[in-house]
Amino acid sequence: MTYVHLYILFLTKLTTVRKPLIIPCEIASKAVVPAIKAVLAKKLIETHGLRQDNVAEILGISQSAVSKYIRKVRGHIIEVDNIKEIQPTVNKMIELIVNRPRERAEFLKLFCRTCLTIRKKGFMCQFCEKTDPNIKMEKCGFCLV
Repeated sequence: MTYVHLYILFLTKLTTVRKPLIIPCEIASKAVVPAIKAVLAKKLIETHGLRQDNVAEILGISQSAVSKYIRKVRGHIIEVDNIKEIQPTVNKMIELIVNRPRERAEFLKLFCRTCLTIRKKGFMCQFCEKTDPNIKMEKCGFCLV
């Protein structure tokens, strides 16, 4: 019986001391990934004349999600349209989608590189701080390295 009490006390202490481990990729999946997909959707429709349903199939999302990206209802928590450092990578992704759709590994590398660039520029820091008030942008700097 004493063992059970000690174990419960240990678990209680353990859960009250530990802070949630927020991983930057979790934040990116909710803020950066939709922003990149929004840019891709917009360029595929406006520059290459694809229909929303085609873009939805390519990006693995619904047609209504594409519509929301285009109308800036979704995917615009972080405005990445005007980040000049990601434009060449976004253009390479578009080129892969349009001309070499079977090169998934290369596309994924470019997508991750784009996400990393956005993080390194500090555009995601405010969302980490909102998710976990214990994170302070001026002290963290994890993504900026």
